Amino acid sequence: MTTVPDDDAPAQPPVIRLMVVDDHAIVRRGILAYVDAVPTVEVVGEATDGQDALAQLAQCAALRTRLPDVVLMDLQMPRMGGVEATAAIVQAHPDVRVVVLTSFGEVERVHAALAAGAAGYLLKDAEPAEVVTAVQAAAAGEVHLDAAVARQLTRRMAGPQVGLGALTAREREVLALVAQGHSNRDIAERLRISERTARTHVSNVLAKLQLASRTQAALLAIREGLIPPPS
Repeated sequence: MTTVPDDDAPAQPPVIRLMVVDDHAIVRRGILAYVDAVPTVEVVGEATDGQDALAQLAQCAALRTRLPDVVLMDLQMPRMGGVEATAAIVQAHPDVRVVVLTSFGEVERVHAALAAGAAGYLLKDAEPAEVVTAVQAAAAGEVHLDAAVARQLTRRMAGPQVGLGALTAREREVLALVAQGHSNRDIAERLRISERTARTHVSNVLAKLQLASRTQAALLAIREGLIPPPS
């Protein structure tokens, strides 16, 4: 008997390839345990510090094997810490998203990591579900903000040299949607524009505000009152 595929069956979401970078094996094992039961996330690499992570990514690129989609990066590690490693990964592998793993007292390092191009951050005491949510958000090009850290960052974040007044009305709309965690595709659908146009608007917003990442844009939008802070 021939089986006819069901065209109406929902498409399975792609599996997110995750690399975990932390100098503590127990942390890596814990994260692996978090995501082991999640069918849409697969740990494909572990690294003990930034240098190890960069070496593994360089080897993947040299062999033309698929890179991780998301790197979960500790900030304090020997040899090369998370801030330096994040900057190097973003420069060498721009399609790889980096989420920094931080403690509550590391706000200055988080700010530096965001300036280096990190896509978001996650507290080390986060619940397993939040770890998965942060990884999925980063893979989708969205922003994941911990409410408590976001409040500290918005207080410390230096204002951009060019203010919100430089943005068009449409760009302010886009900034607000970015701050709410929407991907370029979501923004395109909500504003009824093409995804390419949405991507251009996001790039223009970041350039005008002299910001390095969508996460920094989200923090600025919170600080300026475009959207309420995370509850």
